[in-house]
Amino acid sequence: MVATPLGNPGDISGRALEVLSECDLVLAEDTRRAGMLFKNLGIRAREFLSLHEHNEAGRIHQVVSRIMAGGNCALISDAGTPLMADPGYRLVRYCRESGIDVIPVPGPCSIVAALAASGLPPYPFSFLGFPPRKAYEIEKTFKTWQEIPATLVFFERKNRITTTLQIALQVLGPREFCLARELTKKYEEFIIGRLDSIELDADRLLGEITVIIAPQDPGGSAEDTQSVELLISECLKQGLRPREVVQEVRKHARGWSGKEIYALMHTMRRDA
Repeated sequence: MVATPLGNPGDISGRALEVLSECDLVLAEDTRRAGMLFKNLGIRAREFLSLHEHNEAGRIHQVVSRIMAGGNCALISDAGTPLMADPGYRLVRYCRESGIDVIPVPGPCSIVAALAASGLPPYPFSFLGFPPRKAYEIEKTFKTWQEIPATLVFFERKNRITTTLQIALQVLGPREFCLARELTKKYEEFIIGRLDSIELDADRLLGEITVIIAPQDPGGSAEDTQSVELLISECLKQGLRPREVVQEVRKHARGWSGKEIYALMHTMRRDA
């Protein structure tokens, strides 16, 4: 199982290049995309074979027969680490049960890359894959994780992202979130916000989006307002401008959005 670049070809490892160059068969979701990847990496595959969610079950015995005959197969996804919301689980499980060695060649992974750079709690976290298509099924999925204190990570498409985040707000409450898109590419972007104050132009979002939702945090509750007021007062005494105050306070008041801090600052000045 070979991890391939998310976008930047420079992220391929030397070990991955060696394995892909020497394998007899490459299993890929999309053989055309795999062919372009190999071309960009400057290597030539001996043979490609498609393996996706619709044909995986039927491919298992064909692939295993090749391996048992002495073949060396590599499994890749369209980008990143195989099996992370991609096909291959049933093949890997069958190989394990059949005593066939399954060797991971680690590397790029959008889940880990997005989580590490999001600024949200990196662990514990749970990866949900792609949410279901129907709204009531998405709601049911989030309810399963409603009371679990873990960061949630999942993939979503741009035409569904707004609806999915709205359902997340209804079920999970006003948590912090991060949208990571175009990872390792030229237009890489991290969009940070809170579910109860989303300012999102979904039409301009391209590609698959990695969504991160932080666990429930009491940072924005009424009982902590006094602590945030003290932080604001200290910043104002230092002569910081409103924008600088917001930036500084957000470092220490997790769960508070910029708008909420501005509003509280305005209230404090009015009541002074």
